[in-house]
Amino acid sequence: MMSRLRFTPWLMLLLLAGCSWVPSLKPFQAQAPEQFKEAPKGPSVKPALHSAVAWWTVLNDPVLNDLQSQLLQGNSNLQALSAQNRQARAALAAAQASLWPSLNLNAGVGRSANQLTSPKGTSYSVSTPLTWELDVWGRLDAQASAAQAGLQASQEDLAAARLSLQTTLVQTYLSLRTAERQEAVLRAAEAAYQRFLTLTQYRYEAGVVSASDVAQAQTQYKTTQAQRIEVGTQRAQLEHAVAVLVGQSPSELRLPALSEQALANWPPAVPELPALIPATVLEKRPDIQAAKRRVEAANAQIGVARAAFFPTVSFAANAGYRNTDLSNLINASNQFWSIGPTLALSLFDGGQRRAARAQAEAVLDQAVANYRQTVLTSFQDIEDNLVAAVQLKDQAQAQQEALDAAQKNLAITQAQYQAGTLSALNLVLAQTTALSAQRTLLDLQTRRWLAHNKLMGSGLEF
Repeated sequence: MMSRLRFTPWLMLLLLAGCSWVPSLKPFQAQAPEQFKEAPKGPSVKPALHSAVAWWTVLNDPVLNDLQSQLLQGNSNLQALSAQNRQARAALAAAQASLWPSLNLNAGVGRSANQLTSPKGTSYSVSTPLTWELDVWGRLDAQASAAQAGLQASQEDLAAARLSLQTTLVQTYLSLRTAERQEAVLRAAEAAYQRFLTLTQYRYEAGVVSASDVAQAQTQYKTTQAQRIEVGTQRAQLEHAVAVLVGQSPSELRLPALSEQALANWPPAVPELPALIPATVLEKRPDIQAAKRRVEAANAQIGVARAAFFPTVSFAANAGYRNTDLSNLINASNQFWSIGPTLALSLFDGGQRRAARAQAEAVLDQAVANYRQTVLTSFQDIEDNLVAAVQLKDQAQAQQEALDAAQKNLAITQAQYQAGTLSALNLVLAQTTALSAQRTLLDLQTRRWLAHNKLMGSGLEF
């Protein structure tokens, strides 16, 4: 009967083994609407967009496809996050290893100051201690769970960074090609204005027009020339940005300009957005998943903090040899061993464990708040780009009509100027209006492409 009572505490500890002090995670997901408010209205449209895995291939641009491949290999930010991911994986392996026993090999030599107990004063020993902490309260399991969630969050961070950089590369590339198109438009206008300036100078020498007409024509020509130079500078700077994104020096990367035919057709037609896009597609966004995993990791850390209030139970065993004669150390008569459980409990720590628990709870509250904010920001980002894509389509159509009217007015004004019924000022205004309308249309078309790119780069799969 006494023997049964003697082992009762240890039996109770074994029965409690596997218990977890990790609290049940309360529902923390943000409420998602059934669909996006700014999604296109009307009947459902079959989208022409490619998968979100490689949405940029819809442009059918081999240069952009090659740059995306270089991005994955050479971008320094991705390499840093990849290294961070390996750190998280190693941390998980370390946390999981603590669940298993630890076996060591110890060898030592010591000299005693008491010659009465040891004539030679020197002793030698070799032993193999084994220690194993029993996870009675689930502390080690909670640490492993936190490390697992941390690894998943790191993986999602890497995926989110990859998606963001791919989107940025497409944005930069689109802007670069648009700068080329703007430069071509300005170069054509510059050539036309130079011819107009030459013609005006001839007419001035013939006494048909005044010096003011020549000055107006020269002002228009030089202003357009300055705008063309500025756009060329923008194109060069965008090329430098592309080089850094793909991990190259700006002096090394040179992107070939588009052909005249390709420039004339730039930008390509923007695919239509499908109607009734469900808002639940955002649940798989890497940034949202990363925030969610951090909530799980913070919740597991609360279990670690709670388990610290209970004693640690470990099993220890040690066996080896000890003797004053090194040559006769490994001998049965010199053998020693020990085995048995150990219980350790901190009786007073000045409130450190309570502070650690309070800190873990506050970290969880912060992680939940960050998760909800990430979800809300993601919805805002999608809604902003949806309304931009829809409105820019109508705006570009209206601008196209404005351009048609401006070009028609320019043709009429040129005919009247050649007939001598209008002044050079009227022609200059008509030319400037037509050029401005053409550049504005190009800008709107590009901005619509950028909005579509941000939607696809946000993880939407249509």
